[in-house]
This record gives sequence, structure tokens and C-alpha cells, in this order.
Amino acid sequence: MTAKIVSGTAYGAQTRSKPETQCAMWSGVFAMTLCVFALIASEFMPVSLLTPMANDLGISEGLAGQGIAISGAFAVLTSLSIAAIAGSMNRKTLLLGLTALMALSGAVVGLAPNYLTYMVGRALIGVVVGGFWSLSVATAMRLVPSHQVPRAMAIFNGGNALATVVAAPLGSYLGSIIGWRGAFFCLVPVALVAFIWQWISLPSMPARVRSTGSGNVLRLLKNRMVALGMLAVGTFFMAQFALFTYVRPFLETVTGVDVPTLSLVLLIIGAAGFIGTTAISTFLKWDFYRTLIGIPLLMAVIAMALIVFGSSVAAAATLLGLWGLVATAAPVGWWTWLAKTLPGDAEAGGGLMVAVVQLAIALGSTFGGLLFDASGYQSTFVMSAIVLLLAAFLTFRTSCSQTSQAA
Repeated sequence: MTAKIVSGTAYGAQTRSKPETQCAMWSGVFAMTLCVFALIASEFMPVSLLTPMANDLGISEGLAGQGIAISGAFAVLTSLSIAAIAGSMNRKTLLLGLTALMALSGAVVGLAPNYLTYMVGRALIGVVVGGFWSLSVATAMRLVPSHQVPRAMAIFNGGNALATVVAAPLGSYLGSIIGWRGAFFCLVPVALVAFIWQWISLPSMPARVRSTGSGNVLRLLKNRMVALGMLAVGTFFMAQFALFTYVRPFLETVTGVDVPTLSLVLLIIGAAGFIGTTAISTFLKWDFYRTLIGIPLLMAVIAMALIVFGSSVAAAATLLGLWGLVATAAPVGWWTWLAKTLPGDAEAGGGLMVAVVQLAIALGSTFGGLLFDASGYQSTFVMSAIVLLLAAFLTFRTSCSQTSQAA
């Protein structure tokens, strides 16, 4: 049988094959979105506060920056183990516990008298990142009917995009007024509001009965389509962050922007990403897999175009805005794919995907940085383009595998 790309129409038809009787609980979706906003802001707040944090704690900026690395490491560990550790705990209780832990993390970092305490606070936020995102798809599937899951995931990622837009400049601004400790303390009341809103709006979500051994998320890789999809996700995020991690030095040294212009370009990227997350559901319904394939192909073209036209401020801003538009929206598609592929095992699948994404980001930024230091931005951007093409190919193979399984 000739493999074909599964169209968005087919995807939608499969999703609507059963009558929908579930009522949408959008208040719960928006409560979780506020939690996402506070979570992402907490995770990346140190980026704009490294210098005052390092001076106050008596450490180097490099050591202060390791607070981001440790949060990523704990996110991976938590995402791989949350399904097994949580066991029969009610998922509403678990989400509330994670939200409370986020508030505690902000307080621990804000009060940290030394480097060790600071790292403990950052480890706590890593646990929240891994646990929350692992549960996000499964929770969305219990809050809204299946055909509205892409919209719910887009709203979740809208909180992500909004936090990406405001976290760094807001952290820098607050740090200059009330100090870096005050900036972290400002996240505590936001987390508490998210806690109360979720407490009120989320329904009771008893844990679903799982078979023995189902807490091992790696078992999912025995499914060929899941393995291909996770490879596609991993290569996509690796390529994305190989380039995006080094956008600032590229803009400063190649494009030659000053600090206000740099802030404007970063704002354009974030704002475009927010727009992308609100529009992506329409394209996924139109043609699901072609949208997921088209995104890395377009980003590969952008990566190469930046090498050619990157010296122009207008061209670089336009290209990076387009990059933000599609790159920030892509996770919505992949979380939707997960909900469709593993409807009965979304928690374990979410844990596996979070681990894959976190590892891919670390690998992409590491290899991108090695190439950037060794032979300049061109090699980093070319590497990103090549890996993006690989991601597109693996996405195509995933669609072919789904077609074969459906047949």
C-alpha cells in the first residue's frame, strides 16, 4: 500500500467519530493557562537577573545560570517518573500540589541566603515544569470534548508565549526597582491566584486504572509510530534551540542592533508566537500532518535566509518574527498529536514528550554553542536548517506509520 499523509480532514473525522456529550470547562482551561504563565515566567526569570543575583550571592554569572540547567534536569527526571509516582492520587490534587510548589519555589529563591538554597529553589521549579506539562494533555482531555483539545492546548501555549514575551523585560524592570529578590516574590501571588482559581474551577479527576508496568513511560517507544513521532519532536526542538539560543549574539554582532532595537526584535518574536498559538488550530483542522511538516520546512528556509539577509535590521526582524510565529505554535500541534495517538495513556505520553523536549533543547543549545564558538553563526544556522529538514522527514514518516496502522 502506498503511504499517504493523513489529512487534517481525516484527523477531524476520526476525532468526531463518537458523539460528544462532555461539557467544556473553559474556566479550568484558563486557570491552568495562568499557571502556565507563572510557570514559564518563573523558569526563565533568571535570564534577565543573572548579574544582580550573582553579585548578591557572591558567585559568578555562569554559576547563577546553572539554575536554569538544574531546573531542566529536574524537569526531565520528574516527567519520566510522574506517572509512576503519582499512582492513584486525584489529578486535581496533584495539579494543586504542583502549583503550591511553584509558589514555594519563588519564595525559596527570593529568600535564598546562599547558592545552595538558590539551587534548591530552582530544582523545585524544575519538578513543577516536568509534572505540569506531563499532565497537561491528559487534563485538557478531561476538561473539554476531544474535538476541542487542540483549542485548549493552544490556549495553554498562549500562556507560554505570553510569558516568553514579558518574562525577561519584566524581570529586568522589576529587578531595577525592587531588586532581583522582589522580582521573584512577585511571582508568588500569581501562583497563589492560579492555585485558588484551579481549586474552584477544576473538577475532581480521579486517577484512571492502569495496567501493571504502565508507569514506565519508555515502554511507549515500542510503538513504531510513537517512536517516530518522538524522534520528530526531538529533532524539531533540537534544531529550534540550536539557532534561537544564539539569536542575541547574532543580532548584536551581525545585524548590529543596539539594546533598544534588540528588545524590540525579541518582542516581535514573542508577539508573533502568541499570534501563532491562537491561529494554529485552524491549520491543524485544515490539514494536520501537512501543517506539522510545513513548519520545520519553513523554519529551515528562514535559518538559511538569515545567513544571507541577516545584516539588514528590517530583514532580520521580519524573518525572526516569522520564525516566532510558526516555532511557538508547533508544540500545539505535537501536543494534539499526542492526545490523538495515546488517548488512553496521555499522562505517560506527556511525561515522555516533556523528557524528549527538555533533552533536545539541552542538546541543541550545546551543539549550537560549540559550532558558534568554533566557526561562527553560519555553521550553527546551517546545522539548525539540516536538523529541521530531518524533523520534517521524520514527521512525514510518522504520518505514513499512522496511515499504515489505520489500514
